[in-house]
Amino acid sequence: MKIPALFLALLTCVGATAPAVAVTPRPHQAAQRTCDTPPALKRALDELTGRHRMAGAAVEVVDPACGRWTYAGGRADLRTGRPMSAEDRLRVGSVTKTFTAATVLRLADAGRLSLDASVERYLPGLVRGNGYDGRRITVRQLLQQTSRLPDHSDSLATADVEWLRHHQFTPRELVKRALKLPHPKGPWHYSTTNYILAGLVIEKVTGRAAEKEISRRVIKPLKLRDTYWPGRSEHIRGRHSRSYFTTERNGTAVRVDGTEWNTSAGGTGGALISTPRDVNTFYAALLDGRLLSRPRMAEMLDTVPGDPARLGPEGRYGLGLITSPLSCGGRWTGHSGSTRAGHNTLAAVAPDGRRATVVLNESPATDASTTAFIAALDTALCAKP
Repeated sequence: MKIPALFLALLTCVGATAPAVAVTPRPHQAAQRTCDTPPALKRALDELTGRHRMAGAAVEVVDPACGRWTYAGGRADLRTGRPMSAEDRLRVGSVTKTFTAATVLRLADAGRLSLDASVERYLPGLVRGNGYDGRRITVRQLLQQTSRLPDHSDSLATADVEWLRHHQFTPRELVKRALKLPHPKGPWHYSTTNYILAGLVIEKVTGRAAEKEISRRVIKPLKLRDTYWPGRSEHIRGRHSRSYFTTERNGTAVRVDGTEWNTSAGGTGGALISTPRDVNTFYAALLDGRLLSRPRMAEMLDTVPGDPARLGPEGRYGLGLITSPLSCGGRWTGHSGSTRAGHNTLAAVAPDGRRATVVLNESPATDASTTAFIAALDTALCAKP
């Protein structure tokens, strides 16, 4: 089985602002029966913390037929021994991209921007040089990962970890880093830089910081109380899992605590902090049509083939959404996210409406552990309760 690299290495003219459209979350239907966590799902998470030695793993599942359940294994904090919990906050990495895409589409619904306008129209002169030209790239292509722009994250792959975790990047600094990189091959290329630029477009058309606008148009209306932007802070507020990653020191692999980390390198492509419950609530609201008009939602779900090396042989990408086959039939729709610091997230909705968010507080270090993580999402969406 070829391991999708996406799950191995993901991170991260001004006018008056129109009022945000209020979104009222729909009440959950009364559950017809109570679900217990399926044994297969318990085994999948226990395998991650047992056989694959992940520090901790947790899942929240919401099933329209029988309500919500959670399961967790391992440790949220290896120093104190505190158990992992699905209620803990964590850095959700590139799941942030769906929040940013939804905000861009809400602005398009409001007539504030055009998806088919060029990046140059909103950010004149920013994407120029080394053969890159913002006049030939549209906002839609940014969201769809078809801009053929490189990923600034690649320029940081070999950076000193201690420098990286404490450095404050600006969005324009990240764009400049990307434009110095070689041109990607193929029509589709996963790039967090696309979403840094999408954030700058949001700022240009609203006159507000992109993070504030995303909070105003998505996070606050959905009452996602555990979801927030860390800004310059290297800390996670409230109850959260620690995060761990493996690095080499003197030729020996060692586990490092990466919880305190400045995630400005992810920005509007990967910096959000949230919980499995908030992430599930967000994807349910989005895919239920509570955030966007039907035409915009159809555009968001209009997918193109992704790079098989990143999304798998049948993976497709819409506007900030991944779709991929399920073992029980149909395809899940959602996104993955990981951080250099160690937190990893897989969140998706199945065709029957069941939604699941699976999280780790340690980066998988082997192909086998990555495969097991992806399989845990499939089990969460397919296993019978």
